[in-house]
Amino acid sequence: MSKNSLTDPGKQNQPERSEKPAVAGVPKVAVVEPATPPAPKVPDPGGVDGRKRVIIEGVTPEIDGGRFPIKRTVGETVVVEADVFTDGHDSLSCVLQYRKTGETAWQEVPMRFLVNDRWRGEFPVLELGRYEYTVIAWVDAFKSWRHDLGRWVQAEDIALSLRVGAELATKASQRATGADAKWLAQRAGELAGPHDLQYRRQLGLDDELARQMERHADRRLALTYGKILGVVAEDERARFSTWYEMFPRSCSPVPGQHGTFKDCEAWLPRIAAMGFDVLYFPPIHPIGRVNRKGKNNTLTPGPDDVGSPWAIGAAEGGHKAILPELGTLEDFRRLVQKAKEHGIDIALDIALQCAPDHPYVKQHPDWFRWRPDGTVQYAENPPKKYQDIYPFNFETDDWRALWDEIKSIFEFWTQQGVRIFRVDNPHTKPFAMWEWLIGEIKKTTPNAIFLAEAFTRPKVMHRLAKLGYTQSYTYYAWRNTKWELAEYLTELTQTPGHDYFRPNFWPNTPDILTEALQFGGRPMFLSRLVMAATMTANYGIYGPAYEMMEHVAVKHGSEEYLDSEKYQLRYRSFQDLDGPNSLHDFIALVNRIRKRNPALQSNASLRVHPIDNEQILCYSKATANGANVILVVVNLDPNYTQAGMTQLDLAALGVDPHHPFQVHDLLTGAHYMWNGPRNYVELNPNRMPAHVFRIRHHLHTERDFDTFEG
Repeated sequence: MSKNSLTDPGKQNQPERSEKPAVAGVPKVAVVEPATPPAPKVPDPGGVDGRKRVIIEGVTPEIDGGRFPIKRTVGETVVVEADVFTDGHDSLSCVLQYRKTGETAWQEVPMRFLVNDRWRGEFPVLELGRYEYTVIAWVDAFKSWRHDLGRWVQAEDIALSLRVGAELATKASQRATGADAKWLAQRAGELAGPHDLQYRRQLGLDDELARQMERHADRRLALTYGKILGVVAEDERARFSTWYEMFPRSCSPVPGQHGTFKDCEAWLPRIAAMGFDVLYFPPIHPIGRVNRKGKNNTLTPGPDDVGSPWAIGAAEGGHKAILPELGTLEDFRRLVQKAKEHGIDIALDIALQCAPDHPYVKQHPDWFRWRPDGTVQYAENPPKKYQDIYPFNFETDDWRALWDEIKSIFEFWTQQGVRIFRVDNPHTKPFAMWEWLIGEIKKTTPNAIFLAEAFTRPKVMHRLAKLGYTQSYTYYAWRNTKWELAEYLTELTQTPGHDYFRPNFWPNTPDILTEALQFGGRPMFLSRLVMAATMTANYGIYGPAYEMMEHVAVKHGSEEYLDSEKYQLRYRSFQDLDGPNSLHDFIALVNRIRKRNPALQSNASLRVHPIDNEQILCYSKATANGANVILVVVNLDPNYTQAGMTQLDLAALGVDPHHPFQVHDLLTGAHYMWNGPRNYVELNPNRMPAHVFRIRHHLHTERDFDTFEG
């Protein structure tokens, strides 16, 4: 450092300059010496109590830093983990606090140490609604003392330690009341008393003392995690449901005649007998006449064409009205009640769009986009055009009134007894609106269920789930290879998204007739149904079309059905639907298997097991207590017999590797004795393309399930 820098404050920490001797022909160069680094700043406590030495981080489950709640259903347990540690070697105490949102008092349960500073606690959600939870931890002087007391050897160390323990117990007695205070004071006296040293040490290590000290712990320096996290507890059907979609206008027993709600009542017993508990209707509102579509989506409808139910609104009314041909509002209420008597909920499609002659178009023209030629912008998804549909303009200056009106649509149908809504294309409407609207509906209808029909980018689908959508359509229909399916299942069940994203698998819909179903024949219909029904706890089918294995597309390369029910009436008799060419019996069997095996009623336990054939997929599900374990093996090839050797994760199946175990195929009734992880499987798709095994740890022979004869 130069002399000047020592005497001139203005030159402190300035770089020194030295000059190297000149070399012939080379000018002198000033060399800049590195500056002395400034001393690090001491952190300003900023009001933080430095005596609170605990660190709490890595709390799970936590969605986007606590911005969104996780999801559970009533009766489930929320398992919370956190990294909790401190400096030094002191012992810690950690508790999980929880309460119903709106309550002031917290309930709490102790968290237990796992490994590597990881702690775990859990609490049940017993009512519909929202819950809150957080984590509290502190350096526990008593636990540290008790740990050391058991390690001291020298008498003088033990004696001194017992005096410290007596002080801790005395302070705890002052925090306690009643009998606890008296007990702790007495124990403090005994620890410091004249009794034998080893006797007093045993009193200090006594479990009852540990329980009393935990109950009246010194929490003055406890640290609370900086966030209160949320849980939404929903109805059981949010977690486990079986959907059947049909068009009520096609339910008539007379060919060519428009069906009614009263006609639908005749379908309820067979739908219930097949094991479905949600009956989903496309929109039931008046259908626009302007720009109405004809059969197979033509632009030239005939006078008898019924149009698309998604072209909502006409002179008879809009989203709160019923298509007159279906019946009256009273007829609909009666159908809802009759369905409940069969254990079925009616789900309605809510499509937030309008036909050109919807009353909204005249009443609220600013809710739509107007083109320079004075016409309203209809829906487009190039190259597709939907001339019979006007989308809402959510950037209208009157957006608040538009939101309120949309909320009133949902409120109207909840008042008619509907609590399940399948929402059409929610990803094309504002996220903020959905978060607000779903929250508002659940204030009055806490058991409401919202299914997001959003086949779009993953982040958008996940955002909708975080905002409140109960269930979500998925990419399942287009996942066909073993790698695709295994990767997708792992993503849905083993990543943080499983805490809020509930998949609902559909092998087909009125819009989706995949290439696999078009050309895979009966084996493909069977295997896709088995996988949808066993991979996820929520699944559905576009019912009559799937039962009858309808597979002809309107043209090559299209996923649209020929003579699509979206644009015309389709008659299907019960005689055909229940006949030998139908999948009715097989679907009923699969749904019985789902209802009789709790392992299939949730998703978190799903595990994919290796098998040495790329055409065979193997996966399992199990209940938390291991009492019910299901192993599914599927031949993905609809044409040829495939065989292979499994490589089972026996621990995931709860199987003792040293003993044989029995697998009972619930589809065919066959029983096999297996041993160890490697076992031979062979599946002929023309007989049965899948095994749905129940694993039996305790061998017996009774038949406990119906099987499929087909």
